[in-house]
Amino acid sequence: MKKILSVTTFTGMLTLLRMAAGFLMAKVIAIYLGPTGMAMLGQVQNIVAILNGLITAPVSPALIRYTAENFDGSYLKCSPWWRASLGWVLIFILILIPIFYLLSDILSLWLFGSEQYSYLIKIIALCLPISVVGIIINAINNGLQRYKKYVILGMISVIISTSVMVLLVIYKNVDGALLAISIQNAIIGFILLMLSINEPWLKFKYWIGKIDKTDFLSILRYILMALTSALALPTALLLLRNTLIANVGWDITGQWQAVWKISDAYLAVMTLALSTYYLPILSKTNTLKELKHEIKSVAKVIIPITIILSSIIYIFREFIIRLLFTDTFNEAESLFLLQLIGDNIKIVAWLYAYPLIAYGIAKWYIIAEIVFAIIFVCLGHFFVLYYGVDGANLAYLCAYIFYLIFTFILVNKVIPYSKLR
Repeated sequence: MKKILSVTTFTGMLTLLRMAAGFLMAKVIAIYLGPTGMAMLGQVQNIVAILNGLITAPVSPALIRYTAENFDGSYLKCSPWWRASLGWVLIFILILIPIFYLLSDILSLWLFGSEQYSYLIKIIALCLPISVVGIIINAINNGLQRYKKYVILGMISVIISTSVMVLLVIYKNVDGALLAISIQNAIIGFILLMLSINEPWLKFKYWIGKIDKTDFLSILRYILMALTSALALPTALLLLRNTLIANVGWDITGQWQAVWKISDAYLAVMTLALSTYYLPILSKTNTLKELKHEIKSVAKVIIPITIILSSIIYIFREFIIRLLFTDTFNEAESLFLLQLIGDNIKIVAWLYAYPLIAYGIAKWYIIAEIVFAIIFVCLGHFFVLYYGVDGANLAYLCAYIFYLIFTFILVNKVIPYSKLR
């Protein structure tokens, strides 16, 4: 428990900085662009999440697991997995960049109702190679459990990238805001590369060379899981946001997006702790008893923190809205309750979903993610028709209740018979 508290506290500093940076961006966007700009920003953020999720599918979970498992003071045992991951990344880059470049007009029309912003899709696609560098560096530091370096590098990259983004919004308004979101991950990737260029594990000999076929195929299940995550929720949000826009308009959708952004920001404290500490630790467990012990230990820390944070946000929601946005976002105050309850269910569900990632149980993880996304979109469409914008948050809550029940059953009934003794 002491270690998870230490990691949560340490990574919490990085998360607080990211939250501050995110809220600063939100404030600037709220002042310069209003609720409609916030809704447009959400559309771009989701397409960035999808593209970056696709390109980093072979990297993050697989690199964290196999680095944590194989590092014994030497990088040689990790090298085969690093080469295999890089091989998959190159394949994805060669496929995705031309596809999204060619489809940029269609995607712009779908997202914004105009081909005017097709250049953003092209920029996002062309930035993918440098974006993936940042993901690789973070994954290696995570797998090596070098939390201090992970946090310091993260803080430096957040400060620089946020400064660039704020300047773009101030001087270029809507176009600047959308461009800033489009290039954010590339800026972070470039900064992390410059700061890590002399790392011993970044030498070419560990990354370039013959790729073992078995290692290459072993990473495939992580790719499938990561692809599902990259597509499921962001696509569901795009579809749900389009439903909201069609039924309640851009302005009200922007109010909902503001609440979602606040939710994302404070949950980042939990998700960073889970990905930094929880995932590598789970990768090393060998028995069901060890697995349940880790789940309980982390739950004792993560769940109370989530409840406290969500309660504070609900109590001070009026102040938070005025602090982070403007008076035009006052209607967002009524949208917090269901969202925050859903957030708490979401964190508990993730405690049971992460073992599926750690053990590479691709089939059931993919089923859980896809079914969750379908339930979220379908319920969202139905509830929005009857309850307006509140229906989106009700759908979010119901979908994560299903997800929690499903992943709990998987951990207790599927994992013991497939991966653990």
